[in-house]
Formats: sequence, structure tokens, C-alpha cells
Amino acid sequence: MQPRNMSMSGVVDLAAVKAAQEAKAKAEQARAEAARQGGGGAVSPADLVIDVDEAGFEYDVLQRSTEVPVVIDFWAEWCQPCKQLSPVLERLAVEYNGRFVLAKIDVDANQMLMQQFGIQGIPAVFAVVAGQALPLFQGAAPEQQIRATLDQLVQVAEQRFGLTGLTVDPDAEPGGAQPAPQTPAGPYDALLEAAVEALDAGDLGGAIQAYKNVLSDDPGNTEAKLGLAQAELLQRVQGADPQQVRKEAAEKPGDVAAQIAAADLDLVGGHVDDAFGRLIETVRRTAGDDRDAARLRLLELFEVVGADDPRVTAARRALARALF
Repeated sequence: MQPRNMSMSGVVDLAAVKAAQEAKAKAEQARAEAARQGGGGAVSPADLVIDVDEAGFEYDVLQRSTEVPVVIDFWAEWCQPCKQLSPVLERLAVEYNGRFVLAKIDVDANQMLMQQFGIQGIPAVFAVVAGQALPLFQGAAPEQQIRATLDQLVQVAEQRFGLTGLTVDPDAEPGGAQPAPQTPAGPYDALLEAAVEALDAGDLGGAIQAYKNVLSDDPGNTEAKLGLAQAELLQRVQGADPQQVRKEAAEKPGDVAAQIAAADLDLVGGHVDDAFGRLIETVRRTAGDDRDAARLRLLELFEVVGADDPRVTAARRALARALF
């Protein structure tokens, strides 16, 4: 499967304190919202097969693909081979137990998506993993071939992107996650507090390690993910010469590394829209490894700002347009 890409030292010290405070506040808000909605845990088997349209594509496919591989089934009511293939994919989605989500797209109702993926005939099956589109197969393939392809997809998602899938609870209500079991608060609280103290002291390496220690046991810990993304950003810009970085970015618009470095500085300086816009434009005009590098850094900066920020939502839509 070949992917198609669809995604100052004094200043740093002050920003580290600010980052720690913001990470804690955002994490507390996220936990409160999850508790209010009763979410944060397993999904129902019914949630593994979803109908997607153009309006929901950015959230249901692109954003979801940063958590779990999304297999797309392009179909139509008049397509007889589709009627043979779709039930097989739906059954396998449940059988694979959360290792991928099946998104069904009716091409008659979503012509733009059909064109963006370059669909020449249906049924056509693609996957999106971490914002990257992977063509899987076209036509009503034998189940053995489908299984082999899905196995390869799951392996790529796990090894290259670290996506291990969703937790499925047969008793969960469709459309809403069930509360996750409570994790022991004491050890995590201590590690998170140690990370904040390290940030306050300017020990970015210590903070990064503390956050990673939490995530090794609790990969979904919101506060640790936010804190790690922010600490790694600050470590990247530590010791950088802002004038030189910006000079290189201005003089070398085609240098992806220079644009990424400048975007990091933009974000640390509070210029969120500038950072996002710079990387989206870089994604738009590049291809291959360069495009992938810019897209991945943009996804990292989304983590720094927080998924609930409206600037992130707008930038995700702009990224989707740039990729497709």
C-alpha cells in the first residue's frame, strides 16, 4: 500500500510556565466535560460502522483517523457488486473489534468526495490513517484478499503511526462511550506534578520524561498528552535564534525544515494562526516526505493548542482542503 498524503532562552522559560498552567487547565476542562457527558471509555460495536457525508468527512474520517484507521467503502444503491462487498466489510469491522472503523460513503450523494479520491468505479475501498489516504482495492474482492489487506493496514497503523485501535464494549450504548474504569490517581498526579515543576524550573527534558512515563501506562491521559506536546515544542525552540530562523524561512520558502522551525517559533510567540497557515501552505505546495513532515508537525501543533480550540477546528478543515 502506497500512501497518498491527505495533517530566546528567556522567552522559552516564561513560555514553559505558561504552557504548564494551560496544560493543566485544559486537562481539567476535558475531564469535567467527559464526566458531564459520561464519555471517555469504550465504544459500541454499532459505532464501528458509520455513514459519512461531505459535511462530516473532516471530523468523522480525518480527525478520527488520528485515533484509529478508517476504512472507506465508496458505494451506491444501484451498484450490485457493492451489495456483495458492503456486508462483508461491515462484518469484518465488528470482527476486528475496534482495530479499524468502517466509513460508508454514498457516491451519488457525495460527488465531491468521489472526485477528490479520484474514484473511477465502485465499489472502491480506501483507508485513511493519520490523515493519509491509502488506496486498498476496487471491486468486490474475495474475503481472503480483504482480510490480508486489512491485516496489512492494521500492521502499518500500529507500527508506523502507533494506532492500536478502539476499545469495544458489547454492552455500550451506540453513539456514546461508556465511562472508563478509574485509574489510580495518586501515581499519575505525582508524575504530572513533577512534570509541571520541571517545566517551571526550565527542565524540559525532565518534564518530557515525566509526561512519557504517564503515557506509557495511560496512553489516553489528556493532561499528559497536552503537556508533552507543549514541552517538546519548547525544547525544539530552546536556544534558537528567532531572527535567523525567520530569515531562513523568508529566504527559502521551499525549505520545509525552515518553515517547520519558523512555525514552531510562531506558536511559542502566540501567533497560532500564522503557525498553522505556514504549515498548511507548505503542505499545499509540497509532496512525498516533505509534505508528510509538514503535515505531521501541524498535527503536533494541534495537540499543543488543544482539539477544542476553534483555531484548530478551522485549521483542520483547511488542512483537509490542502490534502485533497
